[in-house]
Amino acid sequence: MLVKILLLLFAWLAGGKNLAAQDDIRPRMVSIPAGRFRMGAAGSGEAADRSPVHEVTISHPFLLSATEITNKQYEAFDAGHRKFRGKQGFSKEDDEAVVYIRYSDAVAYCAWLTAREHRPFRLPTEAEWEYACRAGTHTRYYTGDTLPASDQKEQHDGRDPVPVSLRVGANAPNPWGLFDMHGNVEEWCLDWYGPYKAAPQTDPAGYGSGTARVTRGGSHNTPVRYLESATRLARLPDDRHWLTGFRVLQSDVFPTPTSLVSPKPGVSQEKYRWRKPDDRPFFDPPVAYIIPPDSNSGVPFYPHNHCPAITWLPNGDVLAAWFSTVSESGREMVVLSSRLHADRRQWDTASLFFKVAGRNMTGTSLFFDPGTRRLYHINGMAAAGDWQDLAMVMRTSGDNGAHWSAPALIAPEHTVRHQVIAGLKKSSQGWFMQACDAVPGGSGGTVLYLSKDAGVHWKPSAAGHAAAGFKAGGSGDLIAGIHGGFVQLADGKLLALGRGDNLAEAVTGRLTMPLSHSGDMGNSWRYRPSGLPPISNGQRLALIRLHEGPLLLLSFTGASGIAGSMQGMGCKNGPGMPVYRFGLYAALSYDGGITWPEKKLLTSGKPHQYNGGAWTGLFTMDATHAEPAGYLAVTQAPDNTIHLVSSNLYYRFNLAWLLLNQ
Repeated sequence: MLVKILLLLFAWLAGGKNLAAQDDIRPRMVSIPAGRFRMGAAGSGEAADRSPVHEVTISHPFLLSATEITNKQYEAFDAGHRKFRGKQGFSKEDDEAVVYIRYSDAVAYCAWLTAREHRPFRLPTEAEWEYACRAGTHTRYYTGDTLPASDQKEQHDGRDPVPVSLRVGANAPNPWGLFDMHGNVEEWCLDWYGPYKAAPQTDPAGYGSGTARVTRGGSHNTPVRYLESATRLARLPDDRHWLTGFRVLQSDVFPTPTSLVSPKPGVSQEKYRWRKPDDRPFFDPPVAYIIPPDSNSGVPFYPHNHCPAITWLPNGDVLAAWFSTVSESGREMVVLSSRLHADRRQWDTASLFFKVAGRNMTGTSLFFDPGTRRLYHINGMAAAGDWQDLAMVMRTSGDNGAHWSAPALIAPEHTVRHQVIAGLKKSSQGWFMQACDAVPGGSGGTVLYLSKDAGVHWKPSAAGHAAAGFKAGGSGDLIAGIHGGFVQLADGKLLALGRGDNLAEAVTGRLTMPLSHSGDMGNSWRYRPSGLPPISNGQRLALIRLHEGPLLLLSFTGASGIAGSMQGMGCKNGPGMPVYRFGLYAALSYDGGITWPEKKLLTSGKPHQYNGGAWTGLFTMDATHAEPAGYLAVTQAPDNTIHLVSSNLYYRFNLAWLLLNQ
């Protein structure tokens, strides 16, 4: 141990001397010998991608930059990048690691450096990176199974990142003379992200294609476990923010990627013959649509499954997607999906739908557009954990979700107002409309984003700054309430309802759900009490305009009972006087949301216990009680069937049933 400490101290002193004398913009390179090592580590859950541990041979020596590329070094190539210095409070000085770097930026720098130095530079493969990081060690970090506090920089996931110095080479190097391999900033690697192979490999370079590129080393403002030698992260190639930079490798060897064989999706491509709408009423008792996968399937499945989206497809299927996680602010969060095949009642088991490793993925929206004949998926994606600072990503599919386009960053800044809410819609003008929470908290409004070119370009309908308090009779440029549901009325105006920012009725003083109304496609909104019960934690409404004409609201009769007793409301499920009923209900409006004369509890009336999942848990459904909470998402198929999901349950019914005995 003493010898190891002396070697580390000698390498640090020698390296620090060389770094201090390095005045040129040329990166100082460190020689890394050829060798063999055990790549990866045992892991489960979010760390499962580090397995299996496998033997890797690095057949060639190479040179790796002693530190991450600095602002001064990078700006010799791209002087315009100086505008990013100090953004979010990070990386202001010449000798700090450059951040706000896309994968293509790092590759372009390597090409520039190659031409300048007349020697081949590139990014390291993740195998080369881990081999160099370990430097012959087998522990979690090259310092052992713990990382000294002196090497740590705000190692936690905070909602608001704390600025720290990103000066390179400030701490001791590893035994091979490399600095900042654990933390400081994440570093781009050459590889596309994908699963490990168990067999021994020589000079692996990942896969020839993929969704995201590998990053290694972890960064400031993230938990220390993401800084381990074996930890793998990923990032969309066009994503850039305050966590990621890179270092360069010099070698004549350019490893060859391998092919990634994907299983053939079992998705029918036959055009479905939709039945003529049936006027006979029907309501199917709810069934679970979240079916856990087999434990040996490799599909990541966590205890908390929530926040769904749903759409019908032209092959007759219904597709639902949601997030699965341990913690709603966790980096392990994945987006899973399940499919109800045409004319079936049993949903498929959950499968992986979308994930960028090491990133929180809060907020999903799905929409099939008959006009473009494409399926659209929009999702939030964090820089790290939590759901406050998200970018918005969009994919499309032309074959019922069997294959997807590369994810496009339609709102690339990681910031507030990007928490995607299920319910992507198309306006009568042909514009796409997507709602996003304006704040990460329980009230504060919803932003509406618009695209006039089928999702290629997006912008908020207004500046997105709330009118203080959303007072009745007031106006602003946000939908009142978070998790806003919106519709376009027959006259082209927009109507929206939301959770929180509740408004009191003038006569009774009773708090009701806020109603927002816009005559200019969301540029400005006016607010008034809706007369509907306000909702709270663990609840999200859904709102659509039915093919038959009326507006359909799906919501809850009041507070969920998660933190207290559930409120009720008068609604009529049969002949006679209204009685108080509790839980999930449907309401219909024929006058653009001015009144909601038809209200019906979503229940078969027969006593039965169900599991609502997520924050809802077990509840009993009977004649006067329905599901007490859940996040709702709804779609109406061409045959006029209404498909509704809550956090775990799937409901199927039609308008005729809603009107039955009313």
